[in-house]
Amino acid sequence: MYIIGLTGNIATGKSTVARLLHELGAEVLDADILAHETMRPGTAVWDEIRRRFGPAVIAPDGAIDRRRLGEIVFADPGALADLEGITHPAVAALIDERLRGLRSRRPTPAVVVIEAIKLLEAGLGALCDAIWVVTAPRALQIKRLVQTRRMTPEEAALRIDAQPPAELKIAQAQVVIVNDGSPGDLARQVQAAWAQIPLAKEGEKP
Repeated sequence: MYIIGLTGNIATGKSTVARLLHELGAEVLDADILAHETMRPGTAVWDEIRRRFGPAVIAPDGAIDRRRLGEIVFADPGALADLEGITHPAVAALIDERLRGLRSRRPTPAVVVIEAIKLLEAGLGALCDAIWVVTAPRALQIKRLVQTRRMTPEEAALRIDAQPPAELKIAQAQVVIVNDGSPGDLARQVQAAWAQIPLAKEGEKP
């Protein structure tokens, strides 16, 4: 089972690349979706978040108000570090559990993608055979956040600036995908990188 760690900063297009990889045959584990699971009301993570950040981050239905929580942590590096200290170990444990399940499945998936914005910071890179990093120009990141997440340009810039520089991720990457062109250009980059996966080169069907 060949494991790709797919990462990149906010609004670079990681999810689009993950979808393209899924269409090519990969199994995808989305760390953001798994984080939602760990934050469900009644979980230990939900309880720790409530204790650290207070009832203001709890929505009327009892779920974590992720927008409100984001407003807090992206304006305060200390708060962001606290949140990551709560969520990263829980997400890592869940990913490890899912990988064990995939390895025991028959047929075992030939290629698995772990999609995580904090893949490297959370230590998940050690699980991977290759690190793929998706990048995009800052102006394009802001434009995407304004258009798709209804943020103001100021909110978008705050989110981007709260993250480590993309260069730190690129320095650890085996594959870098630059998402600054057309969807077709992005797909061609993904297909070219996919063709270099050792399993594909050996003629196996991922």
